[in-house]
Amino acid sequence: MMMIMLFMMSMIPFMFVISTWVLIQYCYLFLYMIMLVKSFNLFFTSISYFLGIDMFSYNLLMLSMMISSFMIISMSNSSSSMFYSFVNLSLIIFLMIIFSSLNFLYMYISFEFVLIPLVILVLGWGYQPERLTAGLYLFFYTVLVSLPLLILIMNIYINVGSMFFDTMKFNSNFVLIHYIMVFVFMVKLPMFLVHFWLPKAHVQAPVSGSMILAGLMLKIGGYGLIRVMFMYEVMFKNYSFIWYSLSLVGSIIIGLMCLIQGDIKCLIAYSSVSHMGMVILGLMTMSYWGLMGSYLLMLGHGFCSSGLFYMSNLFYLRSGSRSFYINKGLMVYMPSCSMIWFIYCSFNMSCPPSINFLSEVMILSSMINYWSCSIIFFIGISFICACFSYYLYSYSQHGLYHNLYSFTSMNSIEFLCLFMHMLPLLVYSLVMMSMF
Repeated sequence: MMMIMLFMMSMIPFMFVISTWVLIQYCYLFLYMIMLVKSFNLFFTSISYFLGIDMFSYNLLMLSMMISSFMIISMSNSSSSMFYSFVNLSLIIFLMIIFSSLNFLYMYISFEFVLIPLVILVLGWGYQPERLTAGLYLFFYTVLVSLPLLILIMNIYINVGSMFFDTMKFNSNFVLIHYIMVFVFMVKLPMFLVHFWLPKAHVQAPVSGSMILAGLMLKIGGYGLIRVMFMYEVMFKNYSFIWYSLSLVGSIIIGLMCLIQGDIKCLIAYSSVSHMGMVILGLMTMSYWGLMGSYLLMLGHGFCSSGLFYMSNLFYLRSGSRSFYINKGLMVYMPSCSMIWFIYCSFNMSCPPSINFLSEVMILSSMINYWSCSIIFFIGISFICACFSYYLYSYSQHGLYHNLYSFTSMNSIEFLCLFMHMLPLLVYSLVMMSMF
């Protein structure tokens, strides 16, 4: 892992020398190929300098490489600067340290530092003046919940004497410790009631910022919950019903809020909150199927949501608006994108045989085992999810467009990025179906 980190750090000077995005893209693809041949098993491998990979971190590292590559493609047609490439690279470095760290303190430091390039991305390349408010929301939500965790980490180190995941056991049943440990990751997911920063950050961020927010930043919360859950099983067993109940009700409420949105990006952002509520439900059951279902849902959502944000930006570049009232009749305006938009909306509603469908089946079985009445809420969540995905497709593709001119020009780079978002979803689905 240190070899990969040193390679990425050696790319920093070239970000201010290389003037073309193609060479930067080649560097990311080379790193992806290195990660592809790495072996992993259920325990940590490729250990070097407090860094290593296991089954949970491996796919998230691969996701990081792919989403970073998609970010470079998404900004290839715009006037992106060299400083933008540097911000993108620093963001990916911090994310890779989070996903490959064996030490909780390393993970926490990178968890905080990832906020800096993200805020720069939102403030520097955002669209509207409201991006200042979005940056403040993002900053204060993260700082407010992270400072208590720093104090708790110091307390754990004094009592335990180690910050490594395999030796860090803190036998306590105090609800405040569980609250501080879990709440910081719930804000990053985000959980219902602490999700207000996400729609603002998504709507005001550039397309690359929205892609990395949906594809990777939300996965930090789920990954942190998985790591902490393995260390403090007793506390999760006693208090998981609190987070379970909030997410159960919150996913339905957020799904209903999606149906009243007038902004395409805002609807996709709220749908991410609803899907992350499903991730929390699966994790809080503390069963193997719930854990694997939540993990697969995070991977599927990373590609699907990132592709939806990229395609919504394509609509925005051509129509000049993200409103449903302007973006109507796109089946006539951009017929080459209609089928791809339908596939992404189908994956977003967990239509079989997508990986989202398989993961939700696994989460449903774990929820019924945890509380049998959960199936009533799950049916409501799935139905509302199908409703707003159908709403997203029909209201944008059908109807009468305000201009009779048919504009179908889509260049090959945009089709490549859309297809590369879709390919991992199909591959993951086929692999999972073969395992079942």
